[in-house]
Amino acid sequence: MNRVAIVTGASRGIGAATARAFAQAGVAVALAARDGNALTALAREIEAAGGRALAVPTDVTEPAAVAALVEQTVATFGRLDAAVNNAGGGHRPTPLAELSVEEFDAAVRLNLRSVFFGMKFEIPAMLVSGGGAIVNLTSTAGLQGVRQIGGYVAAKHGVVGLTATAALEYGARGIRVNAVAPGPILTERLAAAGDDVRAQAARARPLGRVGRPEEVAALVLWLCSDQAGFITGTTIPIEGGALAGVA
Repeated sequence: MNRVAIVTGASRGIGAATARAFAQAGVAVALAARDGNALTALAREIEAAGGRALAVPTDVTEPAAVAALVEQTVATFGRLDAAVNNAGGGHRPTPLAELSVEEFDAAVRLNLRSVFFGMKFEIPAMLVSGGGAIVNLTSTAGLQGVRQIGGYVAAKHGVVGLTATAALEYGARGIRVNAVAPGPILTERLAAAGDDVRAQAARARPLGRVGRPEEVAALVLWLCSDQAGFITGTTIPIEGGALAGVA
């Protein structure tokens, strides 16, 4: 059976690595992000390697755009079996009382409402296909507090709760829903932060390094596979061991 997946935030970083991993596993993948040029380049790369890809420029903060993404995916590939709701981003470091309402709302809109919109439209398509698997990207900031990024922290905590709720509601209908909580991963954003920030993040982990996007992608791919068929409603950290405790 030909399987089909959607990956949001697919233009770079974890999203792009996840899209490549799906394609290498023989899964047709719909690529969603706002950067249409980056999506087209990634789709061509996947197709040149023998995979199947569809670039769908999408603003995941707009419900109509997410609905159209799912509709176009199903119209092109005939079904939907997996979805990775990965799009997200932070805000400038700001103490909570100084955080503007607009910045807080923007963080929630991008990091939490987008996940709700994704599942709202992905789940019905998966029910038609006979079931599926969803992975929502939260963060270690969704499992603990982090100073000065209160809007992001609140939104990522919300992703954990939304994931568990969807798992409870749709497990009996064949849809598994899990979340992945990355720590510091060497994406373009962390690379741009500079060597000192990267080294500090590495020192804070028992493994002594930051993670790679491909490592997160491998975990996401496994959670969407039949090998993870008895796992739903959980959040799995991938962060090098800092959450284990105080060294």
